[in-house]
Formats: sequence, structure tokens, C-alpha cells
Amino acid sequence: MEENVKRKFNEIRKSVEEYINNYVKVLYPEKIYESMRYSLLAGGKRLRPVMAIESASLFNVPFENIIPSACAIEMLHCQSLIHDDLPCMDNDDFRRGKPSNHKVYGEAIATLAGDALLSYAPKLIIDKTPKTVDSEIIIKILNEYFIAAGVDGIISGQVVDIESENKTITAEILNYLHEYKTARLFKLAVRIGAIMGKAEKNILNALTEYAGLYGHAFQIYDDILDATATLEQLGKTPGKDANSGKSTYVTMYGLAEAKKQTLFLCNKAYDILKENRINSKILHGVLVDISEGISKCS
Repeated sequence: MEENVKRKFNEIRKSVEEYINNYVKVLYPEKIYESMRYSLLAGGKRLRPVMAIESASLFNVPFENIIPSACAIEMLHCQSLIHDDLPCMDNDDFRRGKPSNHKVYGEAIATLAGDALLSYAPKLIIDKTPKTVDSEIIIKILNEYFIAAGVDGIISGQVVDIESENKTITAEILNYLHEYKTARLFKLAVRIGAIMGKAEKNILNALTEYAGLYGHAFQIYDDILDATATLEQLGKTPGKDANSGKSTYVTMYGLAEAKKQTLFLCNKAYDILKENRINSKILHGVLVDISEGISKCS
């Protein structure tokens, strides 16, 4: 990513973190709010909220209109990570370079913190979106959120992920996992920005296709890092997929083919932006980051 684009990305990310910090205060009972804040403010690239804000900016949506929905997406993503790390799921002791939520607050509070974030997010959209935004738009955004958060989204992805452990799965099931565990939240991000901006259907569809391609590339790249990176680089325990008996693009096709497919998906996503004249340096820049990262993996 070019330095000026990276600077803009980081400015948006910083704003997202400031808003999250202000949106979630410690109240009674303190432990649940502390647990929520622990994971929310533990770092991370904030890719999804930044992409939501960038998508909205393409249609001149005011920042204050989109920021509640953008933060809600980060809360949903954070919820999925807290639950994903639980012993009954992926059983990981680290997330973003720090002890996982359940290692600090215990399994019960971690589970409830994830539940709290899941319900806090849509409340945030309703309470904090300016009243000048049409209620019809807010309803559409809430509908997008509930689809991505529920059984039509990441929950089904997680179920199939659990059921696929220690099994030989098909390419179709692997593709399903990438779509529902990862791509759906990236689609949610760009779609809510475009919906807030009342984008024409063809542009909304193009952004959705772009986000799907990016999401699949992101997941394969994550699988590559799981096989090649260290704890310090990855922020979570490396080699978890192989140790858990999970099939990934790397285990199914090999490292070289995984790299090739990631670059193919990134190039295809860039073509979508170009063909539809979607001039976003950030949406292009996140593709560049993956492409450059691939070249460093061995």
C-alpha cells in the first residue's frame, strides 16, 4: 500500500478505535464491559470498518452517518474471534498477540462478552446513527447485519468448520467455509457503506463481488500465514489448522498453488474495481497488501 494511502487508512482506523472506546464504557457489572473492551481494543487492522467507511465515502456519505455501522461490524467481528478462541471451538490461547479473552476472564465471561457484542452492535446502529438518516436505510443496514451475523452467515461457516475437523473435505466445502467464515463480513462492510450512500444496484453488486473475491483471498492468505508465520508475526498460535486436522487451501493444494490462487483472486478483484470505475485507493490498497505479503511468505 502506498504511503499516502496507508496514512489515510491509519487515520480512519484511529477514528474507529476512538469511537469504539467512547461507545463502550465500563458500567455495572464491570467485568462484562471490561471483557468486551479487552478484545475490542486489543489491536487489529480494523479492515472491515475502514472498508465500510471507504465504501460510504465513494457516495459522499458523511462520516458521522456511517461510523456507528462501521463500529458495529468491528464488534461483530470481535465477537466471532472471542467465540472462535474458546476451548469448545478452536481452543486458541492467543489473539492479536495477547492472551485470548477466555484466558483472562474465563470461559463463561468470554462467552457472555461475545453474546453482548453481538446484541450491542445493532443497538449501536439504531441509537447512534443520526436521525437525519432515513429509517428505511437503517432497516436495510440492520437486515444486512443480521444476515451476516446469523445462520445465513458466519454461524453456518463456523458449524461447517467444526464438522470438517479431521476429515477430508471437498473443494466445494472449502469454498463454502471461505465464503461464510470470512467473505460474508467483508461483503457486509462494503454493502452497508453503499446502501448508506444509496448506490445504484450495479455498483452495489460490483462492490459485493469485489468484497467476496477479497474475502476469499484474505482467507487463503491467512491459511498461508498459519503455515509459515511465527506467533509474533501472526498474533495467534501458528500451525493451529494442521494441528487441529483442518483442511485449508494450503493442505489441499500446497503452498505454491495457494499463493497463485491468492494473487489470482486479488487481480480479479482489482479488475472489478477498474471495470466499474470504482476509484478507491484504499480498496485497491488492501489488495496490494495481500499481494506484497504473499511475496514474503516461504
